[in-house]
Amino acid sequence: MWRGGDYRIKFRLAGLLCLASLFILFAGCGHSISTSSLDSLDSVDVLELDSIQAEHDISQDAQMWADSIMDSMTVEEMVGQLIMPAVYADDSRSEMRLIRKYATDCHVGGVVLLKGSTGAARMIADTLRKLLPAPPFIAIDAEWGLAMRLEGTPEFPRNGRIAENADETALFDYGYEVARECRELGINMVLGPVLDVLPAGKRKSGIGSRSFGRDAHRAANLGVAYAKGIESGGVMSVAKHFPGHGSADADSHKRLPSVAKTREELDAADLLPFKEYMGNGLRAIMMGHLYVPALDEEEMPVTVSEKILKTLVRDEMGFQGLIVTDAMNMAGAEGNTAADAIMAGADIVLAPANTQEEVMILTDAVRSGRFPTSQLRDRVGRVLFYKYMTARENFGHGNIGNTIEAERIIKLLR
Repeated sequence: MWRGGDYRIKFRLAGLLCLASLFILFAGCGHSISTSSLDSLDSVDVLELDSIQAEHDISQDAQMWADSIMDSMTVEEMVGQLIMPAVYADDSRSEMRLIRKYATDCHVGGVVLLKGSTGAARMIADTLRKLLPAPPFIAIDAEWGLAMRLEGTPEFPRNGRIAENADETALFDYGYEVARECRELGINMVLGPVLDVLPAGKRKSGIGSRSFGRDAHRAANLGVAYAKGIESGGVMSVAKHFPGHGSADADSHKRLPSVAKTREELDAADLLPFKEYMGNGLRAIMMGHLYVPALDEEEMPVTVSEKILKTLVRDEMGFQGLIVTDAMNMAGAEGNTAADAIMAGADIVLAPANTQEEVMILTDAVRSGRFPTSQLRDRVGRVLFYKYMTARENFGHGNIGNTIEAERIIKLLR
């Protein structure tokens, strides 16, 4: 069974039962499942039943729902769940036509939002929820808040410029506020925190101010607190870039970098924040396009290394959450396909260079038997499980604007 972690918020049984009923009802009627239907639930009823109902483990319901949805999906629809193309937060006719094509022709599992406006982000999220066979992940890079991608949103300081005396409480509040802003726009996945540790000394790093710095313990403490805030706010976090991009010798946007560290050096610094993240039950890890000989001698990106994704992350480290790739249209992934990443052990591929072609390649791999249906169902089941968990936890949070709270947190961080 896939399980999430222990979070500061507790989930109401009555809301769960209503949600589960809605999911099952929509699944039985076809493939149109809309999380916007949750808006009609009566919060008063939920509060009244809270006092008499025992706490319920919703992971069992999530797994049952995931299985039922998969049973109603075609191979193409299951494959689509594992692909998330990048789109601009742009509501122009041409961009919305492309987004509808991704939904209807490729059955994508969601999208990654690039630069644009808040209004367009909301429109894209609403459109995909109406068109897709399961609730989509709407992801965004928010390493210093939504201002990294969306105009007119609060701009928090970059991780490397956060005040030395900023503590875990401030970072938790920061993550919780970012989650609130995301919910207003229909965004349910933040591609962060950055857990990369900068190299010792003054050596340059391609990550730079995106990192919390050279102290692995500080990076772990602040990054995990930020992620806990995000997930307590009903949004999924995705820690990056495993196993650590801080000491890489190049920018993976331009070529495949290498990390020339021993396993002992990786354990002492680069892997430490990721171990803390996993140990706290947080939910998703992004694989970097990195060649790390200490982990896999064969020269290939981590994103397509079965030895790293399965043997290290799943078996040795025991991570049960989602394994997500960095954008596959980056130069560091050149020559590798989405199918390569999924068959190596990834659950979700971000931003392939050609979404429709990648869906076809992976579908052909399933139909030819090169990628067993049982493994496809394993990946899709995990994705759907966390979609259910995220939708359930997202429900019930208020979305009332609070610019004063954002201003308070920005002052704390600076």
